[in-house]
Amino acid sequence: MLTVNLGPLTLALDHLLLLCALGLATLVGWRVAKRGGDNPESTLFRLFLIGLLCARLGFVLRYWPMYAEDPLQIVDIRDGGFMPWAGLCAVLIGAVWAGWRQASLRRPLGWGLFSGALFWLLASWASHLYERGTQLPSLSLRDAQGRSVALDTHRGRPLVINLWATWCPPCRREMPVLQQAQHDYPHVTFLFVNQGETPQIVTNFLATTGLNLSHVLFDTGGHLAQQVGSMALPTTLFYDTDGRLVGSHLGELSRASLRHALEPFDRDEALDTSVSARTPP
Repeated sequence: MLTVNLGPLTLALDHLLLLCALGLATLVGWRVAKRGGDNPESTLFRLFLIGLLCARLGFVLRYWPMYAEDPLQIVDIRDGGFMPWAGLCAVLIGAVWAGWRQASLRRPLGWGLFSGALFWLLASWASHLYERGTQLPSLSLRDAQGRSVALDTHRGRPLVINLWATWCPPCRREMPVLQQAQHDYPHVTFLFVNQGETPQIVTNFLATTGLNLSHVLFDTGGHLAQQVGSMALPTTLFYDTDGRLVGSHLGELSRASLRHALEPFDRDEALDTSVSARTPP
């Protein structure tokens, strides 16, 4: 499961876990404060915002060359670019500072942070293990000529599957980034799986926008989205050479967030090249 539907709202699972961790931390802190101490609710919320800000800044600094060309992208957090360790460090430093200034806050704040952090770490770890155990679905889709194409035929190379539709604004915005990635990462196969539209609609869209996508497939019934557990567009899935899901991204991709997601593939490619160079012919 990659997304969770809450009425009309669709949340990525990792975002929901983060909000649940904040709620648990607030509840535990409030309960501990009833036995003595100040309620840490407002402090926890401020630390949450500080953590998000620093996690974003850490990501931007790491991929600064990609943001320098368009600084406005720094505030566009829809690309999901965050560096968790930077946010955790900021929260820890902020908590120590708050506890040093207000002794009555130390115990409730400490227990709240411990409970929330423990829940988030364990839940994220379990979600990561489950995600990594997910295999590429044994599913056949259609290309623009109506021919059947089995996803299994793309095993053996790193694979990126983008679920999209022409009516989806963030899908349209991220298409130039993915088109360029086809050329920048020749060792990776990119599949663009359209959801619920006809080949004619997609062909007209590509012709009017000037996009040149190498592998466009059609999933008229949305079966792939159902099997991977994502009901939101765009969704991008990252599979290793063995067909195991190693990552996913809900929402619009930027150059930086796509680069971050593809780094494991680059490391594997560099390792394979190094091994091949050392192996005698």
